[in-house]
Amino acid sequence: MSEEMIPEVKPIKEINASDVETVVETAEEPNYAEYSLSELVSAMADVLGSEVKMTLSKKVENIRSAFYKKLEKEKNAVKTAVENAEKSLEELENPFKAVEDGFKDLYNEYKRERSELNAQTEKEREDNLVQKKQVIEELKALLELQDDSSSIFDKFREIQSKWRSIGQVPMTAFRDLNDTYQFYVQQFYDKAQISRELRDLDFKKNLEVKEKFCEMAEKLAENENVVEAFKELQSLHEKWKEFGPVAKEYREDIWNRFKAATSVINKKYQSFYEGLKEQHAENLVKKRALCERVEAIAESEVENSNLWNTYSKEIEDIQKEWRTIGFASKKENQKIYDRFRAACDKFYARKREYYSAFKSSLNENMEKKLALCEAAEALKTSTEWKKTSEKFINLQKQWKEIGSVPRKKSDQLWKRFRAAADEFFAERDKNAKPENDFYSNLKAKQALVKEINAYESVDAQADAQALKAFRQRWSAIGFVPFKEKDKLAAAYNEAIAAKFPELSRQRSGRNSRAPKSEKEILISKFTELEQHIATYENNIGFFSNSKNSELLVKQMQERISTAKTELQELADKIRKIEQAENNE
Repeated sequence: MSEEMIPEVKPIKEINASDVETVVETAEEPNYAEYSLSELVSAMADVLGSEVKMTLSKKVENIRSAFYKKLEKEKNAVKTAVENAEKSLEELENPFKAVEDGFKDLYNEYKRERSELNAQTEKEREDNLVQKKQVIEELKALLELQDDSSSIFDKFREIQSKWRSIGQVPMTAFRDLNDTYQFYVQQFYDKAQISRELRDLDFKKNLEVKEKFCEMAEKLAENENVVEAFKELQSLHEKWKEFGPVAKEYREDIWNRFKAATSVINKKYQSFYEGLKEQHAENLVKKRALCERVEAIAESEVENSNLWNTYSKEIEDIQKEWRTIGFASKKENQKIYDRFRAACDKFYARKREYYSAFKSSLNENMEKKLALCEAAEALKTSTEWKKTSEKFINLQKQWKEIGSVPRKKSDQLWKRFRAAADEFFAERDKNAKPENDFYSNLKAKQALVKEINAYESVDAQADAQALKAFRQRWSAIGFVPFKEKDKLAAAYNEAIAAKFPELSRQRSGRNSRAPKSEKEILISKFTELEQHIATYENNIGFFSNSKNSELLVKQMQERISTAKTELQELADKIRKIEQAENNE
């Protein structure tokens, strides 16, 4: 193929200019998702201060996208914290206004400057098109001249120089314009009456230039940056077309040399892009898997805050993993991101709904406990000691059955309720009759618990009689100080259940789920302790969203640590019992 028939060098079929830009910018840009809002504002300011800012439009859009995603996330975090603090966003000044306005100003300034530049560039290209069309007309007119050869050739070189000095034209006009120019250049060499000496001189100069182009192409073939080499090769081909032919005996060789270097770069580029397609396909598979994981979590039934926290941590880990995976293909990348974002949004929307309902439940519980406080305060001055004591015990049972209340009110309500109860029982203890000596009763019941723990089983009949006697003696002793009541009752019930498991189960047949063995007692304690830990962890979730909560969080963490230690001890005891059962 002769050089006069050089085909236009096009990007490989599946790749276009935007794909190449994506590859280059992806390799060079930082991960803006990890930037803070202020750092993203600084990054935008740096672009505006750059001398090449108008070539960084894709970078600007990446910064903008990261900024508004980060802004939305932080606004949601503040909104949740404010709601937990029982306030509304309207009560507070928008803490993001300054940074958001600053970023908008920078972005709008960039868009304005870029719009002006685009308009100016388009005008310049239209002007260049007019100028190049005029050059072609000059070249056509030159072909009509019958002047001396030296004068014609000088004018031809002036036309070539003028053509090369004019800048770019609109892309839609480039191909036809360039083909027309090359056609009339070839016409000039074929028809113009110029001396062999001048022709040979021009051929020689063209050969020297094209040999340099070959050297540059061969050097590019060694470039490890395949994308950069490919882009520069296309520029070389455009320059090649601007120069006329060489002597006939060199035409085939010089073109073959240039074509060989071009082929090397094109093959490397093809291989690179095939590898890129494979990587994009692998990335898409990985991202689809992450989407499926988030979608499964978003559809899961979640019944407590502890599980919400677990899933939230899992979602955060998945998001971190997502950021380590590269792009999918241009066609699929936005689709898969939208799918991932939709699944994450669904999860967090459900979580907000849960905590909104939970907050409503807290308020209902608070109203119930307020009512109990008022009832306790109405009873605290009563002197009907026995009747009122029973009422207070009933109020206390109701209190325990009511769930959590807003954390800011929890201690306050409990102190109020406890103060009323303490006032009544303190007065009751002061006015106790000899037969109602509560502290003597306390010692008597403590001694009875020790006696029960020391009891040794004889046979079923003797055990039944002993159990009956213990219960009669316990009931006959009477009231103990209010503060010791629950602790002592628990010790008594535990002793009875341990020493008379079968008999106590039969006696309390109303409760089919009551523990009937040491193992069941331990399992019951284990389950109850797990519930306590979940409650503590839930409380930490609320405390951590507010200021000045370090002490409360620390207390909760200490309780959790103690409870987990006890939980492990219970698990060890249960495991030993099971091992013993298996060995029997």
